[in-house]
Amino acid sequence: MNSLPNDPLRLDDAEVEFSTLRIDRLGALGDGIANFEGTEIGVFGGLPGELVKARIYRYKRRKKNIVSGIVIEVIEPSPNRVEPLCKYFISCSGCQWQNMEYSFQLISKRNYVMEQMNAHANLKEVPVESTIPSSQQYNYRNHARFTVRFGGQLGFSNRITRRFLRVDECHIMDPLINATLAGLQDKCSETSNLSIRVGSRTHERLIQPTLLEPKVPYATGQKWYTEKIKDTSFRVASPSFFQVNTAQAELMIDLVVDNFDLTGKETVVDAYAGVGTFAVEVAKKAKKVIAIEESLSAVNDSSYSLDSLENVEFKLGKTEDVLPTLECEVDAVIIDPPRVGCHPDALNSIINLHPSKIAYVSCDPVTLARDLDILVTGGYQVTKVEPIDMFPQTHHIECVATLRAKD
Repeated sequence: MNSLPNDPLRLDDAEVEFSTLRIDRLGALGDGIANFEGTEIGVFGGLPGELVKARIYRYKRRKKNIVSGIVIEVIEPSPNRVEPLCKYFISCSGCQWQNMEYSFQLISKRNYVMEQMNAHANLKEVPVESTIPSSQQYNYRNHARFTVRFGGQLGFSNRITRRFLRVDECHIMDPLINATLAGLQDKCSETSNLSIRVGSRTHERLIQPTLLEPKVPYATGQKWYTEKIKDTSFRVASPSFFQVNTAQAELMIDLVVDNFDLTGKETVVDAYAGVGTFAVEVAKKAKKVIAIEESLSAVNDSSYSLDSLENVEFKLGKTEDVLPTLECEVDAVIIDPPRVGCHPDALNSIINLHPSKIAYVSCDPVTLARDLDILVTGGYQVTKVEPIDMFPQTHHIECVATLRAKD
């Protein structure tokens, strides 16, 4: 039954359990949800309405007993099912939705955002627009993190089985990453993990860590690379965050700037500013931008593109610590926190600053809805939420929420 080395699905185990399941809906991780032994479980590879045969896995994570399934056979397929482009699709588990027609991916992402909004009484009437599609459904990702096993093989670990899978091509990665992967495959035994970041526009590479093996065909251990968004080049060091889909990042920046409708008289705070991708574009249309970032690496990177802009001031520190120290009048705030969302003190400080406009950029609809609820209670109205597909073939979704002060 197993066609890949190392048996990533553990189909060759001495005891293997299977079950025929009806997929009811999609879960938070993008898996199909089915009833098994009186409880709901996630079934990787299952789409709503399908009848499938699944391999059942019982395991423990963080001291919790978990039961999951992986589809082995589709008995009654969904009309939204397509043939996955990647031969590793089921075994890898990195892309949850390669088996789903793209238009249905977009619908499913919007539905999930709406579900999270509807979980809060304050947000039930919030307009959630249709998901903005990605211009590239494949080969869009500019950053790959590979696991290294078995004498230098590069690949990924299955999320459920934790088994390593050698991968010689990843269809969501930038072509330069795949070319680099081909050159490094079987030559990286001196490390257990490898990161490849590329500039989709500049075609520069950052490969970490430094590899000393003479057979490695590329320079490694670079401190930074550059990427271009619109007409600005950004330096990105290894520890610094940068959006993995450059084309969609441009679109997202345009959404934020356009929604603010700036006149050139405003002071704008860019919280969780990273290397300054929002700050650069906002500075072209605002009087002043105050960018806040706690990563010293990102602040140092920002000087590469922001030093020539006299109306941008970068402040190093945590957003929740810096915001209360601002003494100027703030007209608009951009919030782009990590997946965990905003610190409560940051939200309270924004409410106290009382800007007339807020743009909240989020990669997690759950924490987005939680924080929007707090802002609405604090005197704001969410005028719209715009989902953006930054991550095709996966369940992940980016959103831009636009808020206005009620008074």
